[in-house]
Amino acid sequence: MGGKKKEMDERLKRFGTVSFTATTKVNDFIDHLENGAVAGTRCKGCGERFFPPRADCATCLDSEMEWFPVDGKGKLLSFSQLQYAPVGFTEDVPYWIAVLDYGDYKVFGRIADGVAAEEIKVGMPMITRVNPLANGQINYVFEKA
Repeated sequence: MGGKKKEMDERLKRFGTVSFTATTKVNDFIDHLENGAVAGTRCKGCGERFFPPRADCATCLDSEMEWFPVDGKGKLLSFSQLQYAPVGFTEDVPYWIAVLDYGDYKVFGRIADGVAAEEIKVGMPMITRVNPLANGQINYVFEKA
């Protein structure tokens, strides 16, 4: 899956408001985010796409994966406003979570703060973009297309 690897690869510590996972086989995900791109993985054997990225294919069990960009427009399938949040996210409430359908894969994430509640409609086109956070962390959000 390429990319520079350190002895102890802790790049995933940069993801999200609070990161509970530091080391994974898909830490290159952070490199993509730092370069302004959201990316998933695709199995070279069967072509199945995954988001969040996976190092191993859940369909054919192959470990030969490649990165693909999460770009273009997705269709909003479902959304919900969270009034209560897990540890590390309590300062963020209320916020919206959603699922976008990109055809061959789906993406789960948060709707950007700048999208007004009355604008959010099932079926609306949205895009997924990188979102740098004030504390130096990084994540991705959905905004209107």
